Amino acid sequence: MWDKSHKVPDFKVGDLLLVSTLNFNNIKGPKKLKDSYVGPFVIVALHGTNAVQVELIADKELSPLRNPSPLTVPPVEQIEDKKINKVIKERRLRGKNQREYLVRYRNPVHEDEWLAESEIPDSKELLQRFRHERRPQA
Repeated sequence: MWDKSHKVPDFKVGDLLLVSTLNFNNIKGPKKLKDSYVGPFVIVALHGTNAVQVELIADKELSPLRNPSPLTVPPVEQIEDKKINKVIKERRLRGKNQREYLVRYRNPVHEDEWLAESEIPDSKELLQRFRHERRPQA
């Protein structure tokens, strides 16, 4: 800690991090169109307080050792898996005996999406609730 306002990062092995692309020379295209961070990557090892070793999958040219200052923790929305909140609509594909369902996710970042019944986890429970809500009440 070289300054009162500077905090030592409290990263742990297994945490997910976004890596800054500031010093990446292998990413093509104009600088303003590049992503400012890539990842998330898993921390493999800590080397004191000045270096973090991350598991780089795609780029073998880059060194896996990184200075912790340009590293950030990804937002929760990016880590969180898509969990289906409810089924909204149903449609039948033309010429096929197959149905698709419009599903809404719990996380508001994800948009509604049309999925086949086989692609929906816990489809039996969700579709049963959907059909029960659609049934007219007498």
